[in-house]
Amino acid sequence: MADFERPKSLTAVVTDHVRKLIVHGDIPLGAAISERTVAAELNVSKTPVREALAQLSNEGLVTIKPQSGVRVFTLSAREVREICAFRQVLETAALTLAMQQNAKGLADALDAVVKQMDVAQSEGDFRRYLELDNDFHQRFFDFCDNAYLTNSYVRYAAKIAALRTHLSAKPQHTSLSYQEHGDIVAAIRNDAHAEVLTILERHLGRTRETYEIGVEDIAAADAASLTTSS
Repeated sequence: MADFERPKSLTAVVTDHVRKLIVHGDIPLGAAISERTVAAELNVSKTPVREALAQLSNEGLVTIKPQSGVRVFTLSAREVREICAFRQVLETAALTLAMQQNAKGLADALDAVVKQMDVAQSEGDFRRYLELDNDFHQRFFDFCDNAYLTNSYVRYAAKIAALRTHLSAKPQHTSLSYQEHGDIVAAIRNDAHAEVLTILERHLGRTRETYEIGVEDIAAADAASLTTSS
């Protein structure tokens, strides 16, 4: 007998919708989110919206403050460094295990993603490119065969993806990271494990180096920078 697939709850549908808006940058970092507006847009009551925002708060995508409302997360420079350190530890561990478990399968899977990224770039499909960037890093966990590492990463994967979207406006991130994705695949195929981890460290380190340590709000700092440059 085939397994019965339950339809998503209304709360889950709202959660997915708002999460995608944040990850894709349709609602920018630091922006306010109105329960009333989301409910009206989706033609639902405020209850599933409130429950969805609570879930997104658990994922670190929004902050909820009494009397202040709901806002998309933003980070200080210190917090950017902390999330980079978190990624460095988890992704290094996952990638190391994945190479030990099935280096060829991992390389093939990553190469397939890189080829799709190339198509997305050539077609100017920037949103698709960023989704594939997320997929590339997710493959480390798909192949590491360690549920604890995977679950730890998945909890914050959307927040990492939203930060990646925010940083993608900085030209050096996209161009250099694309090259490094290909370099990681080549190093895995050459069984050069130390080189793979060196590339990954450089890849993740660039995000850490983007902001001066004194920056208290990266969204506000970037908005001010755009205003000044224009």
